[in-house]
Amino acid sequence: MQKRFTDIVNHFIGLGKTFDKEEPNIKVLKCLDKYWQLKVTAISETRDLTTLSTVVMFGKLREHKLEMNRFKEQENEERKVRSITLKIIALEKKAKPILARIVKLKH
Repeated sequence: MQKRFTDIVNHFIGLGKTFDKEEPNIKVLKCLDKYWQLKVTAISETRDLTTLSTVVMFGKLREHKLEMNRFKEQENEERKVRSITLKIIALEKKAKPILARIVKLKH
């Protein structure tokens, strides 16, 4: 996404279009969907968009995406563990009456 955006901006500059320092950053942040909204707000509030380079901004967005993917993987692992635990508990509940019958038969 960064390369494509940079190419488009460079083509506009080549055609004579001038941008304010923060204009490219604002355009990128405005086009992001709800998934990114928390990060967009954080970047907008903590950084002066005139001093923030597009490279740094894209780096922050990429960092956020990697972090969200890591959280998602961690959540999936926790779900698998919970699922396995629930299956074991269900099997144990089914096995207890059967074991009780086996013990009664032996006595």
